[in-house]
Amino acid sequence: MEEHLRSLTTELRNEKTMNIDSVNTMDIISAINKEDFKVAAAVQEVLPEIETAVEWACESLKKGGRLIYIGAGTSGRLGVLDAVECPPTFSTPPDRVLGIIAGGENAFVRAVEGAEDKEEFGENDLIDVALTANDTVIGVAASGRTPYVKGALRYARKVGAKAVALSCNNNASITKEADIGIEVVVGPEVLTGSTRMKAATAHKMVLNMISTATMIRLGKVYENLMVDVNVSNQKLKDRAVNIIETVTNADYDQALKTLEKANNQVKPAIVMIKTAKDYEKAMELLEKADGDVRKAISIYED
Repeated sequence: MEEHLRSLTTELRNEKTMNIDSVNTMDIISAINKEDFKVAAAVQEVLPEIETAVEWACESLKKGGRLIYIGAGTSGRLGVLDAVECPPTFSTPPDRVLGIIAGGENAFVRAVEGAEDKEEFGENDLIDVALTANDTVIGVAASGRTPYVKGALRYARKVGAKAVALSCNNNASITKEADIGIEVVVGPEVLTGSTRMKAATAHKMVLNMISTATMIRLGKVYENLMVDVNVSNQKLKDRAVNIIETVTNADYDQALKTLEKANNQVKPAIVMIKTAKDYEKAMELLEKADGDVRKAISIYED
């Protein structure tokens, strides 16, 4: 086991930071910054695999299934972070994009020892959320060898769900348990084995890409605006009004009144102004367009 750990890129010593304990603060943060520049380039190398994951996630959500992230420690926390942002950003029901962390919710703020060491724990957590063949599961493990994630991905394939392995090592063990592997090789960390640094940054970028691209494909974005934002507080209401003003050229009062007539939903408010129709007709157009604002307006114009 020890020899295998030493062979992982994420566990190698970074030759450029051997003296990081003996330099000044500016040199320390400059070294970290230089290493961080490598992350986006490494993500670029795996864009085809990320594309596949997005397509699978779209298919799952269209079928009434879910996008599920599962991991341990930092990897698990990143999945939870991405999942919990989907309801306020895209108005997705909380149960459509899930983040599962080994050890349960308490492990998000305090490490739960041993929670990641058994494959059956990962399988059991997916059983607990009633995993089906309609779901897409993304198992996240920087090392690519976490038993908890292996067990989860193996079970996902067993039930017919799409299984994606996200790691930071070539030929990762978890890739062998998945339908596809996204292996973002960012190289040795500034601090040996501290995968909360470049590896975690890479994984956050990938998870952001997957969720954002999926929601765009599902019609939750018009142009580059978050037209399915959940108006749950004053800040988000102000943002919603601003979006409506921007898209329709309406003034503030018209945008605000239309948003309120549309039950604080941005998409029908835009369609109402663009088509000069009432809320009910706007909702009919959106339904015909599968929730896509651009298509709904196009249907009316045709």
